[in-house]
Amino acid sequence: MDPNILATVRDFAASEAPLVVLSGAGISAESGIPTFRGPEGYWTVGSRHYRPEEMATLGMFRSNPEEVWRWYLRRLAVCRGAEPNAAHRAVVDMERLFGDRFLLITQNVDGLHLRAGNTPGRTYQIHGNINFVRCAGPCSNDIYPLPASVELKEKDEPLSDADRAALRCRACGAWARPHVLWFDESYDEELYRFNSSIEAPAGAGMLLIVGTSGATNLPMQIGSIAAGQGALLVDVNPDRNPFSAMAERANGFFLAGAAGTVLPSLLEAMRRDG
Repeated sequence: MDPNILATVRDFAASEAPLVVLSGAGISAESGIPTFRGPEGYWTVGSRHYRPEEMATLGMFRSNPEEVWRWYLRRLAVCRGAEPNAAHRAVVDMERLFGDRFLLITQNVDGLHLRAGNTPGRTYQIHGNINFVRCAGPCSNDIYPLPASVELKEKDEPLSDADRAALRCRACGAWARPHVLWFDESYDEELYRFNSSIEAPAGAGMLLIVGTSGATNLPMQIGSIAAGQGALLVDVNPDRNPFSAMAERANGFFLAGAAGTVLPSLLEAMRRDG
């Protein structure tokens, strides 16, 4: 890696400024979790093929909750079969290094950041977490773990009677739903930390963007706010994207490559005293 880039990162780490990490699907792809919009996202109901943008909606859930749950339980089987990789572990070490100067904002619903060791208090899961559910009624917005009795679906198989019973709100008996932000829903503060995520980059000294291409609105707002406040923007991605252009316009850096290779190098630079 360019010594000038490492020196800039080292100088930032020696300051008192906060570090905000923004992560997306690319970091988890290195653990074997296919990206949301890849071929694995498609689902067949009868003779019709549905795209993720159709399956992952409140409208689809209201019309066919069992099919939506089957799709999510299959995705969850993939997520739980994956392990955090070197990039996840580097982000954990960044939190340990920076302490209260650290914040992670993740678009990923797989929970791998928390499994790797990042703390819930410093992790904003702005698209939710597939391991949790809440009432679809809703009688409340209480979030709780997916019941352990629910069987994950590793192939195309229907819900069992036991699954149907367990996937009911434990308070009112209505369907429970995955705790994820769907395509026909909006961000909010209570469930998805919208306001907090908008406020975070205003005070950041560095925004480290990992594995996201800027396909959704809130991450792009976070990048724009950080750039406008003069933060150092560093984009880590295999390919150029709107964030890499934003970083270079803001005198930051685009680092092409796998997060599992690049992040440990950045972490090492952050750890050095000079």
